[in-house]
Amino acid sequence: MLSQVFAVIIFIAMFVFIVTEIVERQVVSLVCALLTIIFVFGIGMHSMDALIETINLGSIVKPEFWYTAGEASGSSAGINWETIVFIFGMMVMVEGMARVGFFRWLCMRIAKLVRYQIIPLFLTFMILSTVLAMFIDSITVILFLAAVTIELSQLLKFNPVPMILSEIFCANLGGAATMCGDPPNIIIGTSLGYSFMDFVMNTGLIVAVSLVAVLIYFFLVFKKELLAGAEGNVDYSSLPSPESTITDKRGFAVSSVIFGAAVILLVTHAQTGLTVSAIGVFIAIVTLITSGKYAMMLLKKIDYKTLLFFIGLFVVIGGLEQTGILEILAGFIGEISGGNIMVMIAIIIWISAIASAFVDNIPFATTMIPIIRSLSASCGVDLSVLAWTLAMGTDIGGSATPIGASANVVGIATAAREGHVIKWGRYCKKMAPATVMVVLISMLVIYIRYL
Repeated sequence: MLSQVFAVIIFIAMFVFIVTEIVERQVVSLVCALLTIIFVFGIGMHSMDALIETINLGSIVKPEFWYTAGEASGSSAGINWETIVFIFGMMVMVEGMARVGFFRWLCMRIAKLVRYQIIPLFLTFMILSTVLAMFIDSITVILFLAAVTIELSQLLKFNPVPMILSEIFCANLGGAATMCGDPPNIIIGTSLGYSFMDFVMNTGLIVAVSLVAVLIYFFLVFKKELLAGAEGNVDYSSLPSPESTITDKRGFAVSSVIFGAAVILLVTHAQTGLTVSAIGVFIAIVTLITSGKYAMMLLKKIDYKTLLFFIGLFVVIGGLEQTGILEILAGFIGEISGGNIMVMIAIIIWISAIASAFVDNIPFATTMIPIIRSLSASCGVDLSVLAWTLAMGTDIGGSATPIGASANVVGIATAAREGHVIKWGRYCKKMAPATVMVVLISMLVIYIRYL
């Protein structure tokens, strides 16, 4: 079928250009989206209905986009506007928190609590990275943690690279624990109708078990390196006080309340009936109103490129779905596994992890959602089990290589700016074993708990 050929060629081309980074990824996804509209929906299918269903603008005006009584219904095929609206809202909130110095204050406050001791600081920052990434984009978490880590390393005379590497890994791990922690989880949750607490009770449990193993692993791997250059006699009076990092005391108090409100609304959204898109819009509006004269500055700082990337990506994946390609792929996985759920889980988690180590996990997760939905229907497998498997594979796999996740790229770039170059060999030697360990733990927990 001509439309299927067009859909596959456009999808492969998009992936190649995203991986090679010849052109910015939002340009790639938008151009491929336009090609999908022309060649797949136009020339191949001659279907205006398929195009309208993929653009999915009608979903925004539906009451269930903002409020659902009882069980949340998953998003239909096409552009997942719920994901885009929610990410926009959280971006506004995070920019508001960054403006007043919230993240730097939090890091310095915790450093002071552990009396600036290297090993306690190392372990505490890993836990902090995990917890923050459960609610805030991992890129933001690493931007501030890596900067503060380098500042502390200069004052306390230790090598910041081991700490930055462990923070990167824990940010990716923490993102797997909740629905809003990592973009693939937001897409999985909004597409399949899972709540914040659904993720906490399932992927959150796997992350909690994995975190214990990760803390032990990085402690054993980096202990000597961290203590090697550390000096015992440090003038603690020269260290900046946590309070000095706050740039706007009133704004700081307001941002703290807004962040607390966002967490409460997300935790209770299944009970209140508010969708994540409604929560995102509410948080953004409150942040902008309370920011006053800084509102326009916050809006200018939003990462619109990422939002445009999402829109283009959803259209391209919509082309694959409308032409039935994803159903064929689901049938193929079902055939290989012979309908055996244990084999199916192993295939999904390892393919997801390996793919996410080298390509962006967002397009991969978006592609896999209709596949696991089709697998569940055709093989009689519980969809939620496949969803948690996909979430863990895509979220954790990205930690294995320097290009696997955006947080990795940001952390390495921050370290390099201060003269601490982290090469591929060093990165993979420490991070790939940790990734394999967590994927194995995830698979075992899924087997033990659900089968």
